[in-house]
Amino acid sequence: MPVFAPPLRDHLFCLYDLLDFEGHTALPGFDAFSRDVIEAVLEQSARFSSEVLYPLNRSADEEGVQFDNGNVTTPAGFKGAYVQLVEGGWPALTADPEHGGQGMPHMVNILFEEMLNGACLSFGLFPGLTRGAYVAIAQHGSGAQKAQYAPKLASGEWAGSMCLTEAHCGTDLGLLKTQARPLGDGAFALTGTKIFISAGEHDLTPNIIYLVLARLPDAPKGSKGISLFLVPKYLVNDDGSLGARNGVSCGAVEHKMGIHGCPTCVMNFDGATGWLMGEPHQGLKAMFAMMNTERIAVGIHGLAIAEASYQNAVAYARDRLQGRAPSGPRDPAKPADPIIVHPDVRRMLMTQKALTEGCRMLALWTAQALDVSERHPDAPVRKQADELVALMTPVVKAFLTDCGTDIANLGIQVLGGHGFIRANGQEQYVRDVRITQLYEGTNGIQSMDLLGRKVLHLGLFASFASPVTEFVTAHEGDDRLSDIVAPLAAAFDLLEDATNRMRESTQPEDAGSAAVDYLRLFGLTALAYLWARAAAVSLPKANEDFHRAKLATARFFMQRILPDTASLHAKIVAGPGPVMALDEAMF
Repeated sequence: MPVFAPPLRDHLFCLYDLLDFEGHTALPGFDAFSRDVIEAVLEQSARFSSEVLYPLNRSADEEGVQFDNGNVTTPAGFKGAYVQLVEGGWPALTADPEHGGQGMPHMVNILFEEMLNGACLSFGLFPGLTRGAYVAIAQHGSGAQKAQYAPKLASGEWAGSMCLTEAHCGTDLGLLKTQARPLGDGAFALTGTKIFISAGEHDLTPNIIYLVLARLPDAPKGSKGISLFLVPKYLVNDDGSLGARNGVSCGAVEHKMGIHGCPTCVMNFDGATGWLMGEPHQGLKAMFAMMNTERIAVGIHGLAIAEASYQNAVAYARDRLQGRAPSGPRDPAKPADPIIVHPDVRRMLMTQKALTEGCRMLALWTAQALDVSERHPDAPVRKQADELVALMTPVVKAFLTDCGTDIANLGIQVLGGHGFIRANGQEQYVRDVRITQLYEGTNGIQSMDLLGRKVLHLGLFASFASPVTEFVTAHEGDDRLSDIVAPLAAAFDLLEDATNRMRESTQPEDAGSAAVDYLRLFGLTALAYLWARAAAVSLPKANEDFHRAKLATARFFMQRILPDTASLHAKIVAGPGPVMALDEAMF
């Protein structure tokens, strides 16, 4: 029987033991968020996720969405769950109080989104996309646009969706053809077709706000000619009530591998009325506010599925009786021992545990920097935090979703043949999580963003290097942590060497051939840093099972996972030659 219980104990450890959330609430606007408040929020979100959403996960996967003449019906139970989501105020957690939001730290929202998507990823996509649209409008919308749309999106009363991809252009948005024709009254008529639009049409809200990339008639070619437009499904009257249906419709929904409960739509814009957001031809700049929000959110999808798969693997391994422990029967009265006694099963479970808990720490550390970048009173501190967020965003998106996929596959492996069948839930996690490595920019694109743009072009590597080297310097003389700090230092040396080699390279294909390996090397080193910090705070409490487990898991990570950094470094050093050796015709 599949299980799901949000790991609140680990959430609180990450917040208060590892990342000093008590001190974090000294930031302006956070003074009301005492530990009692945060624990109550997390407990309520855990209850909503496990009791309301999780029972819908399998049924939504099997039922899917229904498409009829442009209308999309979501799976049974979704509408009722969405009503409870809105009534509980969950979409407004981090929204600005000026828009009716609660103004909570991003760190808290990260944990809420982990629970939400771990319970039912296809449901979690709806409020996740709405939050992204809210962020874009709050940051780049006009005063009138913020007043009219931001409160509705913040509350979840209306939904949001972003429309970028076209049949002929995915990553290369400079090729898009959707046109925006001025109507002379400040509005524009948008015409074109977008594909792969998550939650593009549904029955959860009375209105959907689309953020659409399109070209003005005088737009220059390429990405410098793209503008961003706000297009509502229903036009909005001056008094805020809904008016006529706009010229936007769903032409089809995709039949796909996973996330069956969330429609992936073909959206047709037939002279749809929209309004420019931000400056003409600066659409990508404005859209990236939403895309970066979504990239971090997608990383959390990977974390969420990892946690759910890990929980089910542990539950099965404790119950399934097969064979005897290598050291002898654990319970001679039973016909066999539970498979959790076997070293190979332990290897898989420990890998799941070390990566899942490490990815959670990485996500929260990045969210902490995001809070600081927005709220710290000192501009230099905000800038430093903003640089760290920019650097870590592609890592969170790609590394966490790569790990989510690996962990879900390990979940199937722990269950053996029982993991391959639908009844035990593990195969759905593999199908659902697979999209996370693709949307919001494939993980290969994220890797190029990290290495090519963030490290080589913008020079942001120091924002990560500084805290790591400070930690190593502060703890390298502590014999109690020597087996943890030394591997961290060695991994960082490999990462720093790879970074310097990339800086010095003159081969045009070097960065492209190394990027994926570089991002994984970066991600593993980041996890090593955070596991070392977790070990340092757990050491004084090592007599408690929870903290003893933290220390053991940290050592497992250092000894069984982190050594992969050596092979990744070797691949990077090999250069582009082996990758580019064949002519195109030889494939």
